[in-house]
Amino acid sequence: MNFFVLFALAIGLSMDAFAVAICKGLSMKKATIKNAMIVGLYFGIFQAGMPFIGYLIASLFADLIIAFDHWIAFGLLCFLGVKMILGSFKKEELSEKETSLDFKEMLPLAIATSIDALAIGVSFAFLQENIVPAVLFIGAVTFLLSFAGVKIGSIFGAKFKSKAELAGGIILILIGTNILFEHLGILLYA
Repeated sequence: MNFFVLFALAIGLSMDAFAVAICKGLSMKKATIKNAMIVGLYFGIFQAGMPFIGYLIASLFADLIIAFDHWIAFGLLCFLGVKMILGSFKKEELSEKETSLDFKEMLPLAIATSIDALAIGVSFAFLQENIVPAVLFIGAVTFLLSFAGVKIGSIFGAKFKSKAELAGGIILILIGTNILFEHLGILLYA
């Protein structure tokens, strides 16, 4: 996987976390750098950890399904992309209470926004990608976007949340299609 594809994948995966970070920033009385770092670290660490776990699990049985692994990667990415696109059209009510950044609040959010990345780790195992640089890069991109999301949310509000999810979904579908075409011998880029 080249840098451009990995970068697009990292952006696509981080859109859920970015959207939630915007909401977190929205509900903060003051979005400090410390608060933005806490949100970024939770989301970045989990977004890096989930693909790694998926990779380890899939590596155990990758030899059994190597003949159709590209179809699995395509299906998983398209499923996640469609899910994000549909989620971008949901209306959510804003809470008037101050947001919490404690473990009980952030852990479920970090898991929920990164569970999709577990499937990406499975895809990485099938594609025999070098997992460590990939997950570190995904984690770093998610950290940066989540950090920025808190600040953006505190400034601009909820109007970008649905657009971020929509963009993330489209990116995941395009990456899945690219993986499928690449394995079928159809070149989309040089």
